[in-house]
Amino acid sequence: MLDKVVRHSNTATNHRSQTVISYCNILFLCRLLAAVLRAVTITAVFRLLLQNAGEICAQRDLHGSVDSEYPVTYPYNSRFLLDEPDRCRQESPFLVLMIPVAPHNKEARDAIRKTWGKETMVLGRVVSHYFLLGRTKEEDSSDPLEQEILEESQQHHDLLQSDFLDCYKNLTIKTMVMFKWLSTHCPNTSYGMKVDSDMFLNVHNLVNMLLEAPLHLYMTGMVVKGAHVIRDNTSKWYMPHSAFSESIYPPYTMGLGYVFSLDLPKKIVEASVHVEAVYIEDVYVGLCLRHLGIALTDPPNSHLFRTSMPYTVSNCYWTSVITTILDSAGQLLDIWEKYRTAVGNC
Repeated sequence: MLDKVVRHSNTATNHRSQTVISYCNILFLCRLLAAVLRAVTITAVFRLLLQNAGEICAQRDLHGSVDSEYPVTYPYNSRFLLDEPDRCRQESPFLVLMIPVAPHNKEARDAIRKTWGKETMVLGRVVSHYFLLGRTKEEDSSDPLEQEILEESQQHHDLLQSDFLDCYKNLTIKTMVMFKWLSTHCPNTSYGMKVDSDMFLNVHNLVNMLLEAPLHLYMTGMVVKGAHVIRDNTSKWYMPHSAFSESIYPPYTMGLGYVFSLDLPKKIVEASVHVEAVYIEDVYVGLCLRHLGIALTDPPNSHLFRTSMPYTVSNCYWTSVITTILDSAGQLLDIWEKYRTAVGNC
């Protein structure tokens, strides 16, 4: 268009006007397209962050204040948005499975309900499970997902949702909310287990182990001793001196799955008042236990709690372990069928 204006100087004024109008139209369309792309990109990025439970997110409490990246806002006076206030007392289970899970991850919850979550009577002992969630957004924001979660809760009665922002850096808050809930809702329960939503869990082997376990001051799982604090700020588990000055962590059980006697939740909550919080939740539980002078217990066999599958796996492998990390909900469904086939044949 601009070339045309130069070549035809006798119509320059008209063409210049047309050029300006065309330019404005193009600019308007470009800005409109950019706005749409920004909206789509922001939505996609937000969904991606929600889908990655391990993603580092800024520490933000639900009153809108933003802290630095590593301090944890705890003690945290939480309140439950969704609760099952009487179920644990009424069922009086031998074992309660507590499963922290991202609010959006209904696929994982459904897979667990179809597999190890449906194991409610094992070796003559009652087993219950609950999924623990935080909020999907800030308190003053609305999210259609919240309505879906409410409907899911009304259907299954196994969701506990507290009012903290559900993100990686708030896992310590999530864990302490779990301990606080257990200490006030399950007076007749012997044991609890915190188990991640991406795990295979052999409930039969777990209950069998617990039938021989101490009833008091007991916690076991994959016990970590002598772990060095990571000071590399590119690491997901980076811990600055300002948050934790020691060079070696005290013993702790890996957060993927640990078991404890039900006298511990109240003690850990009480200890947390005196122990400065760190965002690595399993380390923080170890710090609280050190404050209490309570030693961790090694499992009876070191192979029971596994972080990953061996390179080659037979169906009988699943009958020999308690936990193993998996890749997806679909994999859990597939492996559960292999496990059920192997039971009694290995």
